[in-house]
Amino acid sequence: MKVTVSVFGRFWAFYLAQQLQKRGYLHELISTYPTFAIKKYGIESKLIHSIWHLEVLSRSWYRIPSWIRGDRNLQLWFLEQFDRSVTNSLSPGFDLFVGWSGCNLWSLHRAKELGAKTVIERGSSHMHYQTEILKEEYEKWGLKFTETHPGIYEREIKSYAEADKITVPSLFAKRTFLEQGIPESKLIHVPYGTSLTEFYPAPKEDDIFRVIHCGGINLRKGVQYLLQAFYELNLPKAELWLVGSIAPEIELFLVKYQSDRIIIKGTYPQKQLRLLYSQCSVFCLASIEDGFGMVIPQAMACGLPVIHTTNTGGEDIVRDGIDGFCVPIRSVEALKEKISFFYENPERRDEMGRNALKQAVKALTWDVYGEKITKAYIDTILK
Repeated sequence: MKVTVSVFGRFWAFYLAQQLQKRGYLHELISTYPTFAIKKYGIESKLIHSIWHLEVLSRSWYRIPSWIRGDRNLQLWFLEQFDRSVTNSLSPGFDLFVGWSGCNLWSLHRAKELGAKTVIERGSSHMHYQTEILKEEYEKWGLKFTETHPGIYEREIKSYAEADKITVPSLFAKRTFLEQGIPESKLIHVPYGTSLTEFYPAPKEDDIFRVIHCGGINLRKGVQYLLQAFYELNLPKAELWLVGSIAPEIELFLVKYQSDRIIIKGTYPQKQLRLLYSQCSVFCLASIEDGFGMVIPQAMACGLPVIHTTNTGGEDIVRDGIDGFCVPIRSVEALKEKISFFYENPERRDEMGRNALKQAVKALTWDVYGEKITKAYIDTILK
């Protein structure tokens, strides 16, 4: 089996390429990242085709202040330029083409012309479900929801129909595809892994009880509910750490629930997240929609128990009552209950943190992911 992987951005796709290369299956990795950045993941230069200028153009465009960019949205243009470049670069010699939803449509067709089977990777829920639930959330708070560009939406939906298989990382994401009429036989369900060389415990330096959220600080991640829950609990000697970039939409909630116990940590490089996780007591991801919160296995690998919602992919890897707890979306009371449990039961908290670490080491590595995904790819080619 020889596999060509095509991806615009998304560094975690490099772990997929890494696993394929390790098993002798990687034919080529086509990416917008520069070769020197991809080589850090152990990918051989000869297997890399870098379309780096699109990454530079894309990042430069989105760094321009919004008042200058106005309503001009070049995201579709970037994706189409990438797709066109991939299409033109494909040549015979591979059995399976793995592209990313929205990024690869014309190249999907070209791969089929060359006799390859095709797989589309979708890291989130079905585009229709994602759009509707986020629109609903913004409307709930009287805020404007910026919908996905119609052209990108159309590319997504078409790629679902035309690929031989669709890979999803969680049972939650899988359910949203089934609800939209995608047959189960077309879906590959394999949760992502985490890097144990990047994420592992460090000694906690104090006895302050801390809840940590890591990721975007926005409505999609459910931070508005976590803020309310923590604020209303008003726990002595406790802190909430918010790690990530702040979206303008969340500012009104930060003002409403302002407290010296709620600490905005800002953004950090991935290699430094381990140190933040290790100074906390519980990890919480209260997302409204998250195909698979990769921060969950990261936190578990650092020895933290996890509170997650039904819409995060956490149910795939967090054993309820053993490594953490699953709560409904938008439930402030459920969040308060589980945070209080960990606050009031330090021994159980430590036990569940140890369980989470063992689970991460045993079942949540990229090697485990590699074994499962390559088996699924082989099955796709043989059928």
